[in-house]
Amino acid sequence: MAKLTRSQNDRMVAGVIGGIGEYFNIDANLLRIIWVIVTVFTGFLPGIIAYILLWLILPEE
Repeated sequence: MAKLTRSQNDRMVAGVIGGIGEYFNIDANLLRIIWVIVTVFTGFLPGIIAYILLWLILPEE
């Protein structure tokens, strides 16, 4: 099974969403749209904190 890592190839900022997309075999752009929508509807801070934590926790590919 593949390991969940930050993507080197499919990245906009840090490769977090690209890595999640590769792990689950889902289009990263769709995940980015979902991430933005969820972040906006939760008041920005939870989505931003979650992204930063994933950036720090997930190893680079």
